[in-house]
Amino acid sequence: MDALTAIASRHSTRSFTHQPVSRAQLESIVDAGRHAPTARNDQPWQFVVVAEGAARKRLAELTEGGGAFIADAPACIAIFCKAGKYFLEDGCVAAQNMLVAATALGLQSCWVAGDKKPYAEAVGTLLFAPEGMKLVALLAIGYGTSGGQPTPKKPLAEVLHWERF
Repeated sequence: MDALTAIASRHSTRSFTHQPVSRAQLESIVDAGRHAPTARNDQPWQFVVVAEGAARKRLAELTEGGGAFIADAPACIAIFCKAGKYFLEDGCVAAQNMLVAATALGLQSCWVAGDKKPYAEAVGTLLFAPEGMKLVALLAIGYGTSGGQPTPKKPLAEVLHWERF
């Protein structure tokens, strides 16, 4: 699947089958995050793949309902960044690359916020994140129970401006 098709067809999925995601697929997804642009080329990120069922269940519990589906997804990728001026921007760009990569590989995904959430520190503790690392997001990854469709987006003419607003 080409990049533009993957971007246009990506959508959030909160219902997953039990079909496992291969280690090679997960490595490809994380590699896409690693290739994201980053301020001053800091590359502040670290990625933790959580495929073990009990750990995913605990992550789901920590998100206070907002990420309950993590328990059912075959994998979850936690994105951490070293605290710094642009950690959130850098981590979000990596997350977007990873979400698009999952779509390109025929997988579905859903983003769960991390930064500024009350559970961020507990997730870091659960995953043994080193001091100074900030949780940016949790990405549930797997095969969706249905094909699903992207949510409607505003027309290009409504959001595109040339030369000035």
